[in-house]
Amino acid sequence: MRNLSFSIALAVVAGGSVYSLAQQPAAPPQPMSFFITSVGMGDGANLKGLAGADAHCQMLATAAGRGNATWRAYLSTHGPVAVNARDRIGKGPWYGHGGVRRVAQSVEELHGDTLEQARLGNALGKAISLTEKGERVNGVGDTPNQHDILTGSQPDGRAYTDGMDHTCNNWTGNNTGSAQLGHSDKQGGNNSSWNSSHPSRGCSQANLVSTGGAGLFYCFAVN
Repeated sequence: MRNLSFSIALAVVAGGSVYSLAQQPAAPPQPMSFFITSVGMGDGANLKGLAGADAHCQMLATAAGRGNATWRAYLSTHGPVAVNARDRIGKGPWYGHGGVRRVAQSVEELHGDTLEQARLGNALGKAISLTEKGERVNGVGDTPNQHDILTGSQPDGRAYTDGMDHTCNNWTGNNTGSAQLGHSDKQGGNNSSWNSSHPSRGCSQANLVSTGGAGLFYCFAVN
C-alpha cells in the first residue's frame, strides 16, 4: 500500500510538471534576419556590383516589412582589395522567415570555423533557407531546380586568392567567366556546401539557369 501511494504521488507530481512545462510560453519569434532573394536581378550575375546586390536585398526586405534593418548580400569579390562575404554580414545571430528557427548564432558557427562547429554544421537547408516571402527555393528533385546560389566564396566565406575570376567580374558581368555557387538545400553533386559547391557554366542568365539556379543570393541583416 505504501508503494502504491508513493507511485500515485509521483505520478501526480510528474503530471503536474508536464502540465507546468506545457503551459510555459514559447520563446517569442525573432525578426527575420536571413533570407534568399525570391527573385534575382534578371541579368545573370551582373548585380551592379556589391552595392547593387545590397540594394536588392534592402528592397526585398522592405517589401517584406523588414526595411528597418540594414541588409547585405552574402557575396565575395576578388582583386587587390578583395572582400570576404563573411565580413559583410554582421556578427549574428540570424533567423529565417518567421523568426522561429535560428540559422546560426555567429559567423564562426555559420562557417564551421572550429572542428566542433564544423561537425554540428549550421541550420541551413531547404526547410529553413526560405525567401523573404517565406517560400521554399526549388532544390534537388524539383522542377526547375534553382538551388544554385551566387556567393563567389570559398567554404570559409572568404574570397578566392588563386587569381581566377569566381565572381563574374565582381558581380558586374553577364558574359564570360563564372561564379562560385552554393546549394541552398545542401543537396546534389559531390559537394553539397551551402556556400561553395561548384562554379556556374557562365555568367549570363541562361547559363545560371542551365547550371541549376536563377541568379538568387543570400541576404543577411547586419543589425
